[in-house]
Amino acid sequence: MEEKDAVSSLAALAQEARLRVFRALVGAAPQGLTPGALAAILGIPASTLSFHLKELVHAALVSVERDGRNLHYRADLARMDALLGYLTDHCCQGQACAPARGHRRSAC
Repeated sequence: MEEKDAVSSLAALAQEARLRVFRALVGAAPQGLTPGALAAILGIPASTLSFHLKELVHAALVSVERDGRNLHYRADLARMDALLGYLTDHCCQGQACAPARGHRRSAC
């Protein structure tokens, strides 16, 4: 992942509602969710949700697919993995990281 792509992704996630939307879509992977389902789950008004989904799609963190009259939004898990890889690429200066207590991921 290029630095500009990482900045775009992080900027899109640096907003509470968008982060909640993205986490809900990650949880619904690989099927994704319709805007109506997302609005009901998160309690976000449809117009506000539409704005946030557009920003996540623009940052390539979310894809959208039309299925008849419905739109299905899905988290781009490959993009998420690439972002996590970019952020941790130089973790611990190339040494094995010690597991953090109480966390699933390693910590330096």
